[in-house]
Parts: sequence; C-alpha cells; structure tokens
Amino acid sequence: MLGDRHSVALALINLLGLAGIVVWCLQGRGRPMARLIVQILFFAGMTAVLWLGGILPHWVGETDLQGANAYLAKSARILWWIHLAWTLVGFVRLYIVLDHRPREARLLQDLVVAAIYLGVALSITGFVFGAPIGTLAATSGVVAIIVGLALQNTLGDVFSGIALTLGRPYTLGDWIALGDGTEGQVVETTWRSTHLLTGACNIVVLPNSVLAKLSLTNLGRPDERQMISLTVRIAMTQAPHVIEETMREALGNCERVVKDPAPLVALKEIDAVAIGMDLLFCVAGPGDRLLARNEVIDTIHCHCEANGLILAMPPQSYAVIVPTAANQPPAAVMRSRSSGAL
Repeated sequence: MLGDRHSVALALINLLGLAGIVVWCLQGRGRPMARLIVQILFFAGMTAVLWLGGILPHWVGETDLQGANAYLAKSARILWWIHLAWTLVGFVRLYIVLDHRPREARLLQDLVVAAIYLGVALSITGFVFGAPIGTLAATSGVVAIIVGLALQNTLGDVFSGIALTLGRPYTLGDWIALGDGTEGQVVETTWRSTHLLTGACNIVVLPNSVLAKLSLTNLGRPDERQMISLTVRIAMTQAPHVIEETMREALGNCERVVKDPAPLVALKEIDAVAIGMDLLFCVAGPGDRLLARNEVIDTIHCHCEANGLILAMPPQSYAVIVPTAANQPPAAVMRSRSSGAL
C-alpha cells in the first residue's frame, strides 16, 4: 500500500512538472508576472506532493530503485529541480523589470541566471544520478584554467563589464566623456564591450577592459544640463553696462538656452578699442550644444546690429594701412603680432 502511494506521488509530480513546462511555454516572455505566478504554483504543488509522499529531492531511497519507480523517481526529481531553477530565474527577472532597468542590468542578470542553472545542473548530476560532484568539479576546474589562459583578454572584458555594471558609473542613455577625448551616448552594453553613439552619428565600440581603465565624466549626472562658454569682443562704441545688457537680452531671447540657471555675462577684459566678455549659458542636454551655440551666435549678431554695436577684432591682430596705386583708396591688411607676417 505504501509503495502504491509512493508511485502515485511520483506519477503526480511528473504530471505536474510536464504540465508546468507546457503552461510555462504558452505564457511567453511578454507576461513576466503571470509566468512567475504559474511557476510558483506548479513548483509549490510539486513540493507539497514531495512532502506528503515523504520523498526527498536530494536523496534516492531504496524503493525508488525498483522497477518502474526508478524511472519515475529520476524524472520527478529532475522536473522538481528544473522548476526550482525556473522559479528562481523568474524572481530575478521580475526584480529587474520592476526596477525599471532591464537593459542595463542584463550583464548582472545573465551572471545570476548562469549561476542558478549551473547549481541546478550540478545538483541533478549529484543528487539524482549519484555522480561524484567532487571529481567532476576538479575536472571542470582544470578545464576552466586552460580555457581561462586561452581567453585572457575576453575574460578581462567580461569581468570589467560586470564591475562596470555593479558600479553603475553610467546607464543606458547617459552621455559620457572619456579621458582620451571620446564622447558619446551609451546605447548598448554587452558582456565584452560598450557602444557609444557620438555627435557625428558614429558608433564607437569600446572593450570593457579599456573603458574600465579610462577616466570617465558622466555628462548626464546629476542632470543633463550643460554649461557652455562663448567668448565675445565688442568695440567700445557704448558703455560696458550697455553692452552687458545687450548680451544678456540676446541670451534671454534664445529658445535653446535654458532659463534656470539664468545665463551670465562675465566682463573679463577691456582695452583701448574693445571689451571682452564670456557668455555663460546652459542647454538642456549634450545633444543641444551645437544647435544652441549656433543660435546664440546668430542672435548676438542680430542684437549687435539692432543696438549699434560692432564686433571687435581679436587682440592678437591690428590693422595696417597699405598704400595703393594712385586714384585708389588705401587697403587695410590684417597683420598678426605673433607671426609678424602679412
């Protein structure tokens, strides 16, 4: 009688396991919450049957080695371990989905999922089939050393990618500037490399080991606003406060210049012919820098014309009057102080 109950329990576990696989496949990846609920229900049902039938998933009793029970026992325990792995993987993926960062956490997710499947595979090998796990682990260690020596660079990229994922110096969509001058938006991270989309619409592929060694500036933190400085020289045809007010008005009329923080006009130098200043203004993000700078330059030109201001020459240059032929006006030629050449 006890043997019949034991056989019925094993058969029921097999039925639940196979039904769980069918339902798990029918759910699809688009419904992670429903899929996890189904996995938990079937796994809980299989565990309850194991407990009520006095069956241990990590121990094969003598009654499980006789006749048809041997096949039922092995398949039942294999299915239980598989459903355990799927349930744990479901919790990991659900946590990443609820954390709203499924793409940037892909490396960490793959690492955890691989560890779960490896542990379950070793458990099935040792507990269900009775293989010596110690010997298998030692053999696997030797193979791992050989493979590791052959794939040093690739493994360096992999572990650097894991370190970057855990440290999170950037996330997908952030603009970063590297110590070697490379600048772009992070569009993809893989086990081996990170892909940046530059302002020239090119994809730069950086190995993770190289990226981990470079100094990195995240242009998107604490927010994406970027400060831009533009140097301007205006001829001294008006008082400095008038010129300053005109520049401030020009910056205020630019649509791509954010108003918080407000743009600044810093007067930094003055000489006999011109006053020099730095225009400091912020844009919404790194991608707006070029368009914003163009808009500011155009707006400054328009305001200078409207207010009778004249853009001055750089302080390194001055005008030299060169005599020309009779009946022709003299020509002004630009001479550089630094080179002394016409």
